[in-house]
Amino acid sequence: MNTRQQQLEAFNRLLDIMDDLREKCPWDRKQTLQSLRHLTIEETYELGDAILDNDLQEVKKELGDILLHIVFYSKIGSETNDFDIADVANEICEKLIHRHPHIYGDVKVENEEEVKQNWEKLKLKEGKKSVLEGVPKSLPALVKASRIQDKAKGVGFDWEEPEQVWEKVQEELQELHDEVQGSDQDKIESEFGDVLFSMINYARFLNVNPEDALERTNKKFIKRFTYLESKAGEMGKSLADMTLAEMDVFWNEAKKL
Repeated sequence: MNTRQQQLEAFNRLLDIMDDLREKCPWDRKQTLQSLRHLTIEETYELGDAILDNDLQEVKKELGDILLHIVFYSKIGSETNDFDIADVANEICEKLIHRHPHIYGDVKVENEEEVKQNWEKLKLKEGKKSVLEGVPKSLPALVKASRIQDKAKGVGFDWEEPEQVWEKVQEELQELHDEVQGSDQDKIESEFGDVLFSMINYARFLNVNPEDALERTNKKFIKRFTYLESKAGEMGKSLADMTLAEMDVFWNEAKKL
């Protein structure tokens, strides 16, 4: 692996390149914080895909793309004298030191859970009115639900046993089933949301990341469905020409791959 000096030299090289691009490249000169936002979100999802695939070379590549965005935002900030890369780095350093008093102070902790609880308490002392303020509004709903529950748990608002959560899941499923018998779409949607929220809650007690679990299922479905499509093509058919029984044969084959 590279030495600390080599790491610093590589980072300095990236800063120099960013300076060049911002000065000389028409596309890079044109970019703003707002124009980069959606690209950064896209890059973050691409990193997530690489992590799920356990493709470490791709992880390295995607980390580089995100690092470029961090440097890019910092460069733009420096041009308006609001902040630069040193300010960004020092800000997170100060935050980490402040929120780890068990490392940089005299606070004692016994386990990871106590660390999380201290973290949330410190944020409230910093002026936040609610522990939920730290959950980004633009997060996808499934991820947001998971983060909301993590935050609530950090201040002790949580179930005690997995069995209690499972009972809640069953309760919400029954309520959804009851509403489906009627015709009030708003109530059905509301109860369906409650089912999803309770399932995400249960996932925490199973030590399962619901976003990762669902994405793994998505990938599994895509793999099996594309196999089904290829087999239909080999027969000179489209899926629309096949019966469900015919498709089921190839679907079961795909499950064995």
